[in-house]
Amino acid sequence: MQSFDKRLPIAWFLGIPFSYFVTAYLENFYPQPVLVALFAIVFHSLINLFGYYLIGRTMREFRADPFRSSVIAVLFTALLIFVPALYNMAKPFSNLFDASVFHLDAALRVSFVNALIPAFFIAMVLLHVGRLRKWHESKFYHFVDDNLGGLMLAFLLFGAYLVYASIFNRPSFNEDDIFFDADSRLYRWRFATTDLRDYYWRPAHPFILLIIRPLVGILALLFRGDTLFAAFTLNALTAALCVFLVWYFVKHSSGNPLHALLIAALFGASSTQLVFGSVIESYIYLSAVALIFLVLLLKDAPLWTQVIAGLAAFGITISNIAQTFIAHLFVKRNLKQIILYGVIVALLVVPLSLLHNQIYPESQPYFWDLSLLDGEGHNQFPVTLQRTTYLARVMALNSFVAPEPITIDDDFVFTKIWMFRASIKKEPMQLATYDTPLGNGLAFTWAGLLLLGGVMFLRNITKKYDGFSIAFVVTLLFYFALHLSYGKDVFLYAANWTYAIALFLALAWRDLADKRWFQVLLLAFVLLLFVNNAGLLKTMLEVTSPIVQAPVWR
Repeated sequence: MQSFDKRLPIAWFLGIPFSYFVTAYLENFYPQPVLVALFAIVFHSLINLFGYYLIGRTMREFRADPFRSSVIAVLFTALLIFVPALYNMAKPFSNLFDASVFHLDAALRVSFVNALIPAFFIAMVLLHVGRLRKWHESKFYHFVDDNLGGLMLAFLLFGAYLVYASIFNRPSFNEDDIFFDADSRLYRWRFATTDLRDYYWRPAHPFILLIIRPLVGILALLFRGDTLFAAFTLNALTAALCVFLVWYFVKHSSGNPLHALLIAALFGASSTQLVFGSVIESYIYLSAVALIFLVLLLKDAPLWTQVIAGLAAFGITISNIAQTFIAHLFVKRNLKQIILYGVIVALLVVPLSLLHNQIYPESQPYFWDLSLLDGEGHNQFPVTLQRTTYLARVMALNSFVAPEPITIDDDFVFTKIWMFRASIKKEPMQLATYDTPLGNGLAFTWAGLLLLGGVMFLRNITKKYDGFSIAFVVTLLFYFALHLSYGKDVFLYAANWTYAIALFLALAWRDLADKRWFQVLLLAFVLLLFVNNAGLLKTMLEVTSPIVQAPVWR
């Protein structure tokens, strides 16, 4: 009882910012004082219980392994600074960022504060009931306990992605190609409005609306029909899911939770995740589907679950079905099963495409209308040594360590912010560069870590076959070959390979995962990556802010 008396009040106090964040976000749709108080009671009671559990577990782990616990504590302390810092970085750009989205109206703060008091006593009662009912033996408890690091990391990074999703998906950004050649206006319209038509009329995304719009609709029910908030919240949630899935894969493939946490933090802080966790496009969903497929293979899940993931990959973008075949081929090495997988997927993609265009008529062409692929010619470019070199740099370096992006003024409404620019209309090819000591230092360090991973992979592959690592290498080669000639800004496609690089390195570095010096090195690199990559988001704010003069929206 003595430890209970200390832990529950401490958890109650420390949990207030998190309860405030959730309640304030929902207050955008439920502004009534009674509902605000109800949300505060429910969320703070649960957060109080979670905090109580977390304090106890943290104390146990510090006693068991002080060094490991200190590394974790430093990482999460940095994240607890990083997320508010990103918020504060956006606040001065008031024409872009509506900070009131994440704050309670002044008239409702008394309701919130008053609700915190009963929440404490409800948590006390629930704790007592939980002990009597032995909730610690439940499947839910064990899931949280087994996956605590990944869940907390994903939740905190979700907050970062959500803040910038609320900025870069404003209706005021009413053009495509602003950020890294992304079709963000198109997908904001298609996912969140009644404008379903792909005005580029491309057959490459056969049933994307059938996959994404129902998810937006489910969230919109919670948000009282606000599909725009639902769309950018779903985007941030999907990015957070990717972080969790990277953590889950590394933990279960390496057996080292700390290694998994550091790799997932590295992935979550990458320039790819920060950008495409914030900007609505199709690519963050492709990354999530690819990671889900890998986890299904890792856990030897039934074939029908792999088929669903494969169909989702195909439905979002046709070419991404290749990732699933590559992974299946090198991990399972079962020709009969991969043929069966391919046949089932092939039999289902046509009826799903027909269903898609029945539900969303005139939204896009059928994928078998190959004549429309000629329209993609404007994205095709000659293969040159310069493009090959630049593509390699984008894939290997820029996808993780953000450089100073290119800004393009070409009589477009917005100044474009790109990472790579193909040679368009006889203009020279351009690539973002590292212009700061921090960016340069991180880029060189990352290149060294990549080289280390490559050497360790080659050394270990001669001793033991590693299907996943080989699948990641082949996946990278596939996208390298594809984008040698395709894409104006190849960083747009970075979500297709960033997860593969992170997981490849996680497996390659396994022999070093228990070395304290390596853990400290990765931790230091991740902390500096937070700082450096926040600069990319700041540049995106600074460049677009003078152009967007629309009033704030809520």
